[in-house]
Amino acid sequence: MTTAAQNAPQTSPQASPEQAPIRIDIWSDIACPWCYIGKRKLESGIEQFSASGDAPAVEVEYHSYELSPDTPIDFHGSTTEYLAERKGLPLVQVEQMLDRVTGIAKDVGLDYDFDSVQHVNTVRAHELIHFAKANGRQLEAKERLLKAYFVEGQDLSDIAVLADLAEELGLDRAAAVHALEERVHHDDVLADQQQAQAYGIQGVPFFVIDGKYGVSGAQEAATFADVLAKITSDREEANA
Repeated sequence: MTTAAQNAPQTSPQASPEQAPIRIDIWSDIACPWCYIGKRKLESGIEQFSASGDAPAVEVEYHSYELSPDTPIDFHGSTTEYLAERKGLPLVQVEQMLDRVTGIAKDVGLDYDFDSVQHVNTVRAHELIHFAKANGRQLEAKERLLKAYFVEGQDLSDIAVLADLAEELGLDRAAAVHALEERVHHDDVLADQQQAQAYGIQGVPFFVIDGKYGVSGAQEAATFADVLAKITSDREEANA
C-alpha cells in the first residue's frame, strides 16, 4: 500500500532546518497486531499533517523488536494455541482478546484472520526486513509481511515463504535466501533490540519522532498529526 510516508521526498543538503524531513523511528514486531493497527493510524496522521501542502516531509524507518523471542524457531501453532498453552491464559480470555483486536483492526481497514495466523518466532522476518532495507524496499517489505502474517496466514519462519515474498517485492530471491540462511542481517536485528533496551522500550509499537518525542502504542491519527505539528512549530520558533 502506498502511503504518504513511503512517498516522502528526499531532502536536499540545502534544505532549511524547519523544512528538513521529520524522522520517525518505529520499533515493532511482525507478530504484533497493535503494530499493524498503529502503522495505519500513523499513516492517517501523516496524511492529516501533510494536508496543508507546506508541511515538512516525513521519513519512516522500522526497527526490530520481538514480542515473543522465546518462541522456538520451529514452533507451529495458532496465536490462540500459543497464548493459551505456552502463556497459560484461559482459552475464553484469549478468544475474547483476539475478537476485540480483530474489530479494532477492521476499523482501520485491516481484515485480521486469527483462525489462519501461524504464530512463529519472527527473527527471520526481521532479518528479511533488514535485507529489504539494504535494497531500498524496507517500507514495502514491512507492509507485505504484516499482511502475510495477519491476513493471509503465511508461515513467516519459513525461508522459502520469505524468499517468495522478497521476490514479489522485486528483490533478488537467491540473494534473499542467502541472507536468511547465512544470517547476514542478524546483527542488525540485535542492534535494533539493544537500542530499544537503551531507550527503555518495553512494548510495541513505539515511535521515536524527530529524536525527541516518544509515542507508545497504537495512538489515534490525530495524536501523531499533533506531534508532527508541534515539531514543525518548534522548528519555526527556533529559527525565527
